[in-house]
Amino acid sequence: MLTEKLTWTREPEAYSITDEKIKMTTMPHTDLWQRTYYHFRNDNAPVLQMETEEKYFSFIVKTDFSESHHRFDQCGIVMYLDADNWLKGSVEYENETFQHLGSVVTNHGYSDWATTAIPANVKTMWYRFSRREDDYCIECSSDGEQFTQMRVCHMWEGAGKIRFGVYACSPEDSSFTAVFTDMKMTECAWKAHDGQQPDEA
Repeated sequence: MLTEKLTWTREPEAYSITDEKIKMTTMPHTDLWQRTYYHFRNDNAPVLQMETEEKYFSFIVKTDFSESHHRFDQCGIVMYLDADNWLKGSVEYENETFQHLGSVVTNHGYSDWATTAIPANVKTMWYRFSRREDDYCIECSSDGEQFTQMRVCHMWEGAGKIRFGVYACSPEDSSFTAVFTDMKMTECAWKAHDGQQPDEA
């Protein structure tokens, strides 16, 4: 079972882990962000991860955030190497009308944020996190079958052993319980590019 391989980078006060399901209750004022635009550095979100040196793989998980209710409540997939180098993909609650499906990539202490608005009545999302050496792809799906690309990125410190898994947090004065199920590892679903050939070294 994959859950047996998971260890806490930061442990929340309330959680439960079984072979089939992870529940994680967020604490208020927890977040991951580094510097860009907001000029603050938040590095206290609970993170539950496994380690690997495998260079080519995909990790899939279903998230249920039915309880999210306050601005910026979020949960999703994460690869947290250290405070200055990590990525995440999630849905962040905004209001009763819409929320943000997006991803953050942080290299050498600077975060970015790419988002798209989705309806607020969406309460579950699947993610597929894929690795090809030190390049990564985040995809999402409403049904766990058809995945859509969210982000392709390079991680400057992501060439060796990495840690990846799930996270949840509530940046403002809020708390909710995120549920993670259907976790699995597969061969890399993000296939090698079959168009333009790489430049000569």
